[in-house]
Amino acid sequence: MKGMIVIDKELCKGCTYCVDVCRLKVIIIEDRFNSKGFFPAHAKNLKKCSGCAMCAQMCPEIAIEVYREVLPAKEDEKF
Repeated sequence: MKGMIVIDKELCKGCTYCVDVCRLKVIIIEDRFNSKGFFPAHAKNLKKCSGCAMCAQMCPEIAIEVYREVLPAKEDEKF
C-alpha cells in the first residue's frame, strides 16, 4: 500500500511522537521554527510512506493527515 502524509506545521509542536513511531523513518523534525516557536515535523521521505497512519494516531495536536492509494481489485478478488 502506498501512502502520503500532510503535516500542518502551524499545529505541530515538535513533540517527536510521530518521528518515534514511524518505522520507515519518513518524518524528521525541521531545523526552523514555525510561527509559534516550535520546531515542526516534516515528511522527508514520502516515497517510503506506507500509509499505516501510526503518526496521525500518535499526534496529540491532530496535525497529521494520512492518505492511502486505493488500488483496483484484481479480477479474481471481485465478488
